[in-house]
Amino acid sequence: MRDYFFYIQDYLILTNLKLHIMERITLSNIQSLKPNEIFVFGSNIEGAHGGGAAALAYHKWGAIWGQGAGLQGQTYGIPTMQGGIETICPYVDEFIEFAQKHPELTFLVTRVGCGIAGFADNEIAPLFNKAIYIKNVYLPEEFWEVLKK
Repeated sequence: MRDYFFYIQDYLILTNLKLHIMERITLSNIQSLKPNEIFVFGSNIEGAHGGGAAALAYHKWGAIWGQGAGLQGQTYGIPTMQGGIETICPYVDEFIEFAQKHPELTFLVTRVGCGIAGFADNEIAPLFNKAIYIKNVYLPEEFWEVLKK
């Protein structure tokens, strides 16, 4: 009976997690933002927002040329082009801490690092593990696929 209880409890936790995931998936082609939404994009440390999601952030939502990290207009930059995964991790941790302190905002994380920077989803997604239960952080479906394993 005890094993059955734990099975049911684990099932309910997993089901609850799946519901949170389904509600918190970043669309792959964001073209507009609501006033409380923040577009989270991969940047370079110099803040030269010339391509990919960084260019979109710059041209549409106020990313600041010359600022590679942090809140910028209706965007949040995470540097991803300065080295390996270990150099990206502190910026992701900083972002997660910022998101926790700002529950009034909704953070739409793009596939940071998986475009021009050349990393794979299975390399970047685990950096966002701490964001799984942060209700105002939305992640790409590709990241959720890695995180729910």
